[in-house]
Amino acid sequence: MNQPRSVLVTGGNRGIGRAIAEAFLAQGDKVAVTTRNGGAPEGALELKADVTDAASIDAAFKEAEAVNGPVEILVANAGITADTLLLRMSEEDWSSVIDTNLTGSFHVAKRAAKGMLRLKRGRIIFISSVVGLLGSPGQVNYAASKAGLVGMARSLARELGSRNITANVVAPGFVNTDMTAVLTDEQKAEIKNQVPLGRYADPAEIAGAVTWLAADAAAYVTGAVIPVDGGLGMGH
Repeated sequence: MNQPRSVLVTGGNRGIGRAIAEAFLAQGDKVAVTTRNGGAPEGALELKADVTDAASIDAAFKEAEAVNGPVEILVANAGITADTLLLRMSEEDWSSVIDTNLTGSFHVAKRAAKGMLRLKRGRIIFISSVVGLLGSPGQVNYAASKAGLVGMARSLARELGSRNITANVVAPGFVNTDMTAVLTDEQKAEIKNQVPLGRYADPAEIAGAVTWLAADAAAYVTGAVIPVDGGLGMGH
């Protein structure tokens, strides 16, 4: 058994983030999760934090470092949607999604990189979406934020690679979570028809790709976008 590692997952209280936190806990790692509303999985260090606020993220990292040691694996997962068609999309719909999904990921990556550079090792994993590269009507803000993560990860891969720090992206397709539960049965059926595997993902299947990217087996993988989308985004 490897030494337990210090892992931090943003938005780790529900959905994909929670499944990721639970997968690292199951491996025996020391896991801290940030959440705005509480409800971290059992065994994880719960940190109340808002990714849009750099000072709040700094405080969360300090607490995680004090309890679990310097963060070796960062999973930037926190994300929101505010779906609406372009002409109805308000400035707030745009900026809230960009601030959380893209700028929030910048805040946590910047803070994590500080400690990783000192350690001379680290894994940064961004949770994007199939929509980031495929596009989706009514999701101009969300798709832009998720595509931005790819450019961010690839730039960090080049910038930090010489210090043994990798930066990768996992791009989930449609997953059974609270976020997709709001879709109508008609919408759900339509989506399943577009997915070659003909079903939604279980959050644990996304977590499997994340734990692999954090494992020794993926030490030579950086700047990659790993689709976990049932084949929905093929060719992108």
